[in-house]
Amino acid sequence: MTVGDSATARFPAPLSRSSLLRASGSMALASLVSRLTGFARQIALVAAIGLGVVNDSYTVANTLPNIVYELLLGGVLTSVMVPLLVRAQAEDPDGGEEYTQKLLTMATVLLLAATAIAIVTAPLLTTLYLGSTTKANPDLATAFAVLLLPEIVFYGLGALFGAILNTKGMFGSFAWAPVLNNLVMLGVLGVYFRMNGEISLDPVRLANPKLLVLGLGTTLGIVLQALVLLPAMRRVGFRWRPRWGWDRRLSEAGGLAMWVTAYVLIGQVGYVMTNQVAAAADQGSVSTYATAWLLLQMPYGVLGVSLLTALLPRMSRSAAEGRISDVLRDLSMGARYSTVTLVPVTVLITVLGPSIGVALFSLGHSSQADAARLGATVAVSAFGLLPFALVMLQLRVFYAMNDARTPTLIQLIIVAIKIPMLLICPLLLEDKQVVLGLAVANAVSFVVGAVVGQLWLRIRLGSLNTSAVLVTVGKTTVASGLGGLAGIGMVLAVHLGQPAARLSPVTQAWVVLTVGSVAVLMVTLIAMRAVRLAEVAPLWARFGGRARG
Repeated sequence: MTVGDSATARFPAPLSRSSLLRASGSMALASLVSRLTGFARQIALVAAIGLGVVNDSYTVANTLPNIVYELLLGGVLTSVMVPLLVRAQAEDPDGGEEYTQKLLTMATVLLLAATAIAIVTAPLLTTLYLGSTTKANPDLATAFAVLLLPEIVFYGLGALFGAILNTKGMFGSFAWAPVLNNLVMLGVLGVYFRMNGEISLDPVRLANPKLLVLGLGTTLGIVLQALVLLPAMRRVGFRWRPRWGWDRRLSEAGGLAMWVTAYVLIGQVGYVMTNQVAAAADQGSVSTYATAWLLLQMPYGVLGVSLLTALLPRMSRSAAEGRISDVLRDLSMGARYSTVTLVPVTVLITVLGPSIGVALFSLGHSSQADAARLGATVAVSAFGLLPFALVMLQLRVFYAMNDARTPTLIQLIIVAIKIPMLLICPLLLEDKQVVLGLAVANAVSFVVGAVVGQLWLRIRLGSLNTSAVLVTVGKTTVASGLGGLAGIGMVLAVHLGQPAARLSPVTQAWVVLTVGSVAVLMVTLIAMRAVRLAEVAPLWARFGGRARG
């Protein structure tokens, strides 16, 4: 058997289109469960600690491990490492195992060192992200950070394990792992809610029982999320053993990683500015903005990330073999399916955003006013959902071609557009409304980024079959617009009806959310069929076949 035959036997062939859709569907189910349990976790968090100073401090501290991990490894893994692992699997006699072992060893050392440095410098990190004029509590954020920063190691290891599994055609385990984390956190929040007393704010005490439960419980969830992937690693025949030494391709990874790190750093400039403006505006603005962004990430995570995760190894193989036409075909397919799934969701969120906030977040320590502001923040930023998904897809095409420079330059343009809008918000809006402006600024920056990315790819690769994407966008927008009008009609009918006047605001919000969602989605689906949207034709065929059966 030749080396090429050995590699082919050991590692799966590239996914066909039908296999790609099946893999995406399987991951979409896992992502759906993950996002639903994550959604429940976020509701429980707001109910337990509200949308005030404690949540602001926890949100900043809980974001720090993600930031440090992204700076060191996260962006590199999702963009650079997968293509390099795919190449090593195809080129090496051992299927890339030695290369992967060395990569894991080097990354683990880097993560451990970064975690130790981050814990020591926790006060500086929290001050950086909250700013000097914050209405949050830097001491509390620092205390949370000390408990949460060990997550860096396990975020990194989990992502490494997931990247290895994905290159070997196993997507499910990594997609389901966050569900365990969310279930652990729901249990932690249940314990927290039942505990007596409150977290001390003046002075902040690291030994406070409720602070310890929330901080250490959050870290435990991330630890288990990483370790649960070890059995899957064994099933694909990979044994993790430390292996020292250097490989010339690690130098290649390092060169690409420099651009990806610059990409992350530029993004963090925008995030720091957003956090500082929000923290200076009004208590609860940091957590309101972060929660609104998480809500928008739910449909993207279910519908967009699943497709991207399956597409990246496939596009990387096509690019490595010089099949640029296949890369462009996958780009067009990804853009069209993202449009069909995310535009209707955008319309639904825009129409029903305030009701979503009141219905889901008027619990426990959260007031209806805070919940309504959260819902409004989601609604005004929803138009950026599809552009964000398109930007992420476009960047994957560049990474598949081992180009980490262009995504960094596109990121620079996005942040350069965003920052002036962020700084203008406090000048034009009242303190409590600043968070709405921040959400709009973020969405506008991704609209610009999507246009720039499309033009850049057109110059780089030639025709992108943009006309087919625009036809899908046009038909989907018409169908979703009709669904939105139906939803608005149902919302007005509920608000103007006599029975609604006797309902509590929360109950009324649930009624609006239920009937409005049904109206938007039903009319949108009917309109999609009426305009003959090709991407949903298989759905109608399946339903028709079951009906005949």
